This record gives sequence, C-alpha cells and structure tokens, in this order.
Amino acid sequence: MQNKRDKIMDAALELFAERGFNATTVPTIALNAEVGAGTIYRYFEHKEALVNAVFQRCVESLSHHLQENYPSDSGIREQFRHLFFKVVGFARDHVYAFSFLESQSNAHYLDSKSIDVFQEMMDFFYQFLEEGKKVNVIRSVPTEALFAIVYGAYVEIAKLLRKKILPESDQLMNSLEACCWDAVRV
Repeated sequence: MQNKRDKIMDAALELFAERGFNATTVPTIALNAEVGAGTIYRYFEHKEALVNAVFQRCVESLSHHLQENYPSDSGIREQFRHLFFKVVGFARDHVYAFSFLESQSNAHYLDSKSIDVFQEMMDFFYQFLEEGKKVNVIRSVPTEALFAIVYGAYVEIAKLLRKKILPESDQLMNSLEACCWDAVRV
C-alpha cells in the first residue's frame, strides 16, 4: 500500500506535468491524492518544497534508469545506443515524470539541491559526449549543442510515440536511434 507522502508526490507529479506549477493548487493536489490539504503541509512546508521533492525524485529515477547496466566497458557507439533506448524507454514508461522534467528543468522555483541533482545527471551526458569527442567518434562541436541535438530528438520521438503518431516497432526504433547517432558522429 502506498504511503500518504508518495500519494501526494504522485498526484503532484501528474498535475504539475499536465498543468504546470503555477496552475496547480495545493487543494487540487490534495483532492487527487485523496488527502486533506493540511496533510500535504505535514510532509511539505509549501508548494515549492513539494515541487522540488517531486523534481528530485524524477531526476534520480531517470539517472538510475540511464546508469542501470550502462556499458561503460563498451565503445562510444554502444553507449550511445544504450542512452537512446534508456531515455526513450523512460519517456514511454514514465510519461508524467519525463514530461515534467522536460518542462521544469529551468524553473525559477527549483532550489539548489534540485539544481545540483539535475546538473549531476547532465554531467553524465556531457561526460559521455566529451569522451566521444576526445576519441574522435563524436563531432567536435560544443557539447551543449550536441546534447540539444540528441535530447531534442529524444523529446520529440517520445511525444510522437505517446500520441501514437509513430508506431513503436523494433525496426523503427533502431532506425531512429541510427538517425540520432548519424547526427552527432564523426
């Protein structure tokens, strides 16, 4: 059985992902979590504390997902393939978390811990890209630009799959991964 804190965080995640932070009220979160509004304040000092807890949980979940079975002893090409399928899989399996992270990563209400947790995850991606550039497998352009190219593709692919505009098949997913790789490889 799910505890009240988790119910509150799950309800908040869904509402933040669908409506955004500003349009989500504590009473609405309480209603969706099936708790009293006062109960939320037993666990979270204010709405900003709740959104930061939700954000940190989502980032940590994605980070864990990315690093699970990461082929660190393999080449850059296999590592890229791993990251592609992990991000797309996370977006498919954790729709609200992925949508929330994608839309909130630069929000003004994120506290220093949220920013640090997010930066740690970004550093993982950036280190991968830097290593690929160092061994002349990935194009020598600014790392931020490489990340934008690939991550932008991840986000759009995830949206198209979620809307069922793209049919999810192994053949298509392998082709999309190859297209993303071609965009950044030397």
